[in-house]
Amino acid sequence: MGTWRQMSKKAQAGQLERDGVPWHPPSGSWASSQGNRRSMVGNRSRDTKPELALRSLVHAAGLRYRVAQRPLPEIRRSVDLVFGPAKVAVFVDGCFWHGCPEHYVPPKTNPDYWNSKIGGNVVRDRDTDAKLEAAGWLVLRFWEHEDPASASEEVVRTVVQRRARASGPRAPRT
Repeated sequence: MGTWRQMSKKAQAGQLERDGVPWHPPSGSWASSQGNRRSMVGNRSRDTKPELALRSLVHAAGLRYRVAQRPLPEIRRSVDLVFGPAKVAVFVDGCFWHGCPEHYVPPKTNPDYWNSKIGGNVVRDRDTDAKLEAAGWLVLRFWEHEDPASASEEVVRTVVQRRARASGPRAPRT
């Protein structure tokens, strides 16, 4: 299979070809342009810069966690940082993908698709929160634009408190 390469004559139009055949969006594709599709396919679902910054600070504070794990096997949703014994689930939500009230700007191209997509993400987030909380988990959500230092302080404080409560008072040894 060939690789995508820039077409010399159409480089400024941003069109790609593979093995000499110009790219066309698949039938029913959400991509309004080839550049848009290439950009969206390149977006990460995990290990984003805000997530890595938070993980680094939490790790430096001495806490250990699981990454991109499903805390409830019966639902197909993963959590960015999972503190299993303390039952704390931490999400770092992207402003675009999760409809940040401060930064989300609806796209002008294909607005019906994107309004439905982002709205569905928000509904799924609330459903995930409810299911985790019903199973005894504490959910912490942070926006990608939030300061990682203050977010990590909140995560560390919450996990340490939950661990202390879970261990409970110890009986004196005799």
